[in-house]
Amino acid sequence: MASVFGHGIVGFTLSKVIDNKNLKWLMLAAMFSAILPDFDVIGYRIGIPYASPLGHRGFTHSILFAVLWSLFLMFTIGRKHKLTWFLVVFTTTISHGLLDAITTGGEGVGFFIPFENSRYFFPTRVILVSPLSIKSFFTDWGLQVIFSEIK
Repeated sequence: MASVFGHGIVGFTLSKVIDNKNLKWLMLAAMFSAILPDFDVIGYRIGIPYASPLGHRGFTHSILFAVLWSLFLMFTIGRKHKLTWFLVVFTTTISHGLLDAITTGGEGVGFFIPFENSRYFFPTRVILVSPLSIKSFFTDWGLQVIFSEIK
């Protein structure tokens, strides 16, 4: 995966570029939504295998998940600016899988789960895969990941 910092910056930047109303809740939602797909790593602790549709880079990285999450936030928090909320949240949520699909590790991204369970990478894979643990991130490996994301 790309780092939590790389994903969060995408959410922050996109919310600022699209939203000219300075909605701080949208910015926070966009940052959270860009990171949210990686909550699937909790599955490791409860025995869900990586290759499962509910495993890492599975359903939470899919287009359907991004649509459902965007609709949920649009109707609960973003009622006054529905289209803006939907577009920003959808784009930042799906950006997570797009970034993961250009990393150098893992088993690919399940963009089409639950309709099709294959995992995909893009032909160009330039972002070093990030460590999954916080402890491992604050090492030379984590620093290399940040530099590959900056490039």
